Amino acid sequence: MCGIFGYVGNRNDGQKLVFSGLKSLEYRGYDSWGVGVIPEESKNTIAIKKKVGKIGNANVSDLPGGSLSFGHTRWATHGGVTDANAHPHLDCSGTIAVIHNGIFENYEEIKKGLLRKGHKFVSETDTETLTHLLEDFSKDKPFAEAVRAAFNRMDGLNAVIAVSAKENLLVAARNGSPLVIGFGKNENFLASDASALLPYTRDVYFLEDNEMAVLAPGKVTILNVKTAKEITPKRKRLDWKIEQGEKGKYKFYMLKEIFEQPQIITDIAVSGASQAEEIAKKIKDARGTYLVGCGTASYACLAGSYLFSKLAKRHVNFAIGSEFGYSLDFLNKDSLVIAISQSGETMDILESVKKAKDKGAKILSLVNVPGSSLYRLSDYKMLIGAGQERAVASTKAFTGMVAHLVLLANSLNGGVKEGQKSLMAAVKSVNQILSLKSLRKIKELTSRIVDKKHIYVIGRGLSYPASLETALKIKEISYIHAEGLAAGELKHGPLALIEKGTPCISFLPNDETYGSNLAGAMEMKARGGYIIGISHKPREVFDYYIHVSDAGESSIIPEVIVAQLLAYYLTIKKGLDPDKPRNLAKSVTVK
Repeated sequence: MCGIFGYVGNRNDGQKLVFSGLKSLEYRGYDSWGVGVIPEESKNTIAIKKKVGKIGNANVSDLPGGSLSFGHTRWATHGGVTDANAHPHLDCSGTIAVIHNGIFENYEEIKKGLLRKGHKFVSETDTETLTHLLEDFSKDKPFAEAVRAAFNRMDGLNAVIAVSAKENLLVAARNGSPLVIGFGKNENFLASDASALLPYTRDVYFLEDNEMAVLAPGKVTILNVKTAKEITPKRKRLDWKIEQGEKGKYKFYMLKEIFEQPQIITDIAVSGASQAEEIAKKIKDARGTYLVGCGTASYACLAGSYLFSKLAKRHVNFAIGSEFGYSLDFLNKDSLVIAISQSGETMDILESVKKAKDKGAKILSLVNVPGSSLYRLSDYKMLIGAGQERAVASTKAFTGMVAHLVLLANSLNGGVKEGQKSLMAAVKSVNQILSLKSLRKIKELTSRIVDKKHIYVIGRGLSYPASLETALKIKEISYIHAEGLAAGELKHGPLALIEKGTPCISFLPNDETYGSNLAGAMEMKARGGYIIGISHKPREVFDYYIHVSDAGESSIIPEVIVAQLLAYYLTIKKGLDPDKPRNLAKSVTVK
């Protein structure tokens, strides 16, 4: 994986357009990049430029102009981070090129056969095997048919762009990994993320699994990969705002997205109630409800399980998306799976959802990207409504997820207005946190702990998922080891890690967990821990105190926003880029 962009049209600088498209996909995370083009002056060749590292101030001025171009940002899965392993990959003749997202699971077996036939490989990737397989199949098949045949040989979940210089053709195929076609006037586009198409077109089609597209300047043909039967695409009009993907006055997307949260929570509180009440009926009718998510979304799911129990007196199971597929044999037609994902493309979630559907379960999705794979797979759909999130570390999508779950849980007991009231209290608390006085307080704290190697975070009840999300934010962008813990588990092992000066963050919300959380802070203090209290009131045990006003069951929202800011300022203090942490991708489209 990670980012794909393609162009076929009448412009003679397609390579520059594709390069610009790749820049708009940088937020997904990557370790190398490449652009290919069929030159106008030499139609039977493919010119390529690919490099390790960030695009930064690079350019493609050394590539010839052309009206068919394609590019890729790579996040390594097979083979190291080298120029040779970056995409695109060429065949032996230099007339066929491939870029690819996913994992070609059976490539080794196929590669052995190609080596016996004399094909020369220059990379360590699984992708290059497909390039040579296409070369082999193209000897006696038209290129589009060769792509179809080769794609059907691939095991795994993949998205492929294949280009033939001899036929001046771009062909795409998808099974599992996302691809979106963009329709223009005498030109067509292709990307792994619809947001990258916004500067050029809003008229799109999301390729479904086992579909392929043949792109020409004035025509796009959609076919079933298995049967070759032509499909009439149902186009969708994107109504997203381009400015949502711009930094504006902020240096980094992450800070911009943190500051957008009060408005997002307000919008959900005001406009999300009626949908929450409607969806609550589906939950009431289900016999067994399951919350499923990965990463940040999994912590929102865990928070949801507490909210449903506390507010609706209803047991809702929680599972990590990557593990749910191994424990869903009990699902049936009366089950409801609530799948939560910012991108709607997380592979572990999609695979689990497909297995759940095979069992007859109904799927309710809470996603941030309309038209995404999860959105299309679902029986019932809720949009988070956080707007485009470009920083790899999720902020506003998390709080949006939790805000919707607050409304859902309250709706189950007929108290949606109480949920709205709670969310507005959270907005008030967040606005206080985002004040200059509070920001200075958080910045000052970063100076005291930036050189520490370990940070521990504790909480109980809803503050337990807050502690997990806090630790995740700190480690994923500042690279400081952080661990979120249930406060009651300290005595079962983690206390052995606390020594003099160890930063220990303790959440103490104004609820039934307050006394027990305070006891946990005291236990860490007794072992020399440096106690950072995040609460509605100061306590003597705190070495450092950050005020968070009480917002009832929505207090998890301001708690986590303090954590987001702490992680952000730690990262800035270390001179790192909070938008693009190393080794991570925004949308995890492989297992």
